[in-house]
Amino acid sequence: MVFGQNTDTSYKKRVLETSELETLFSYYSQDGPNAAVTGGEGTEELTDATTTIVLRMPLNADDVLTIDTGISAYTSASSSNVNPFDGRGDADPFDASSGASRSDLLAYFSPNYSHSSDDRNRIWTAKAYVSAEYDYFSIGFGGSYTWLFNERNTEVSVSGQVYLDAWNPQYPIELRGGFTGAVPGYDPDFVPFVDENRNSYAFTFSFSQILSKRLQALLSVDVVRQDGLLSTPFQRVYFGDVQDFFLEGFQLADDVERLPDTRFKLPIGARLNYYLNDLAIIRAYYRFYYDDWGIISHTANIEIPLKLGDRFTLYPNYRFYSQTAADHFFEREQAISTLDFYTSDFDLSKYTAHQYGMGVRYKDIFTKAKFLIFGLRTVDLRFAYYDRSTQLDATIVTLGTTFVID
Repeated sequence: MVFGQNTDTSYKKRVLETSELETLFSYYSQDGPNAAVTGGEGTEELTDATTTIVLRMPLNADDVLTIDTGISAYTSASSSNVNPFDGRGDADPFDASSGASRSDLLAYFSPNYSHSSDDRNRIWTAKAYVSAEYDYFSIGFGGSYTWLFNERNTEVSVSGQVYLDAWNPQYPIELRGGFTGAVPGYDPDFVPFVDENRNSYAFTFSFSQILSKRLQALLSVDVVRQDGLLSTPFQRVYFGDVQDFFLEGFQLADDVERLPDTRFKLPIGARLNYYLNDLAIIRAYYRFYYDDWGIISHTANIEIPLKLGDRFTLYPNYRFYSQTAADHFFEREQAISTLDFYTSDFDLSKYTAHQYGMGVRYKDIFTKAKFLIFGLRTVDLRFAYYDRSTQLDATIVTLGTTFVID
């Protein structure tokens, strides 16, 4: 008698074969004449250096744990003027003071766990997030589910995220009390915020389809709701119907930014990737944005990766952006004191912006370059220049690397 024997030796490919370490360093610099801290007029000079480390570890054939952590250090001439009176001379909104608010450090930590089904057609993830800086603390959590079907030509994904934030409000120095006697007649009707929390809830749906051998399309819809303290407590506002008061030539605040305590956002995006040939791909993106504060915006982006041999790729790209002004935006001394809501933050004004970028990537799938237990897989260097119609301009340089851990 012969007995049957299970000879199924099929091999299930691991989602991630080996651990990967990704590092990213970015340097951002901007300048402009419309600082919100000083009521829409003053220096917007700011520099920010960010270091990010992402570690991806396979727990088994199906599960991957990702640890994303980073530190961002900035120096801001604008925010230094939360307290412009540093005793070094007359205060000026176009000059930085030496106050404690001149610089800050943000640190964050975000673990992510993902599980793939045996056929690799279903993926679910769970993530958490925590960040802290001097005047702001945030925790978050969320998850997603992705389903691939139609021989993996179609992908549907849904995700949700919740962020629960808390302010430690830093008001302009003249509104903190004990300042009234410094300037005769100056007595603003200032009321501190009672609710110091900010909550954000986001739901995302995306649909991706391979339309042909050369063309892939993606549609995404985000639904976002925020509530709580959506104003920035240290951004001054000057009214047109209130007497101006000055100290050392610096105009003292009439109030701080006041915005509604709810906000609804609806971004809708579409992406098309077209494979031209072995040397070039066209990646085009468009996003329409609407919110109930009166902002409608349009974003268009195009990137054309150009392969230079087996290891190098160039990434020229261009981005255009335009938006309408928020209902509650007023330039300096255009708002009046009887209004419920007002801001002079030019991020909420009407403007257009252009961003021009170039990047280069080195990729070695065989990771021939070694450093201890790390094999170098990719190096990315990118540069971008941003120009906004409000006279703000910025540059950003990023350097990213990916290592495989043997």
